[in-house]
Amino acid sequence: MLVGFLVIWLITALGLWLVTLMVGGVKADSAGSLLLAALVLGIFNAVIRPILWFLTLPLTVFTFGLFALLINAVMLKLTAAIVPGFEVERFGDAVLAAIIMALLAIVGFIFVQWLMFDTVYWMHMSTGHPMYNI
Repeated sequence: MLVGFLVIWLITALGLWLVTLMVGGVKADSAGSLLLAALVLGIFNAVIRPILWFLTLPLTVFTFGLFALLINAVMLKLTAAIVPGFEVERFGDAVLAAIIMALLAIVGFIFVQWLMFDTVYWMHMSTGHPMYNI
């Protein structure tokens, strides 16, 4: 479980770093501020985001999930307000950053699935056990 948390934390920090390269209004002073921002963003996503999702569920359904990007943008702005050295200048920058983070999450999910499939395939090939039949 700790390893999973660390992997997600580092992937989030990497995603934030990529966002700072792509979006001019998102800046980080150092790798430490990116790591701290990833940690704070993870805490906000675990605590505050579910409450916001519940409160805005009708809007999210009505917009076919697009309102969720605004919730993610709010999470990024909250993170920037708390973490020194991490800055999101405008709300539009936060929305663009949320879109990029969502796309990176999709790519990351596909990559993890590919890695897991490869591992399962490797287990089947090395053990021959029928449990690993694909």
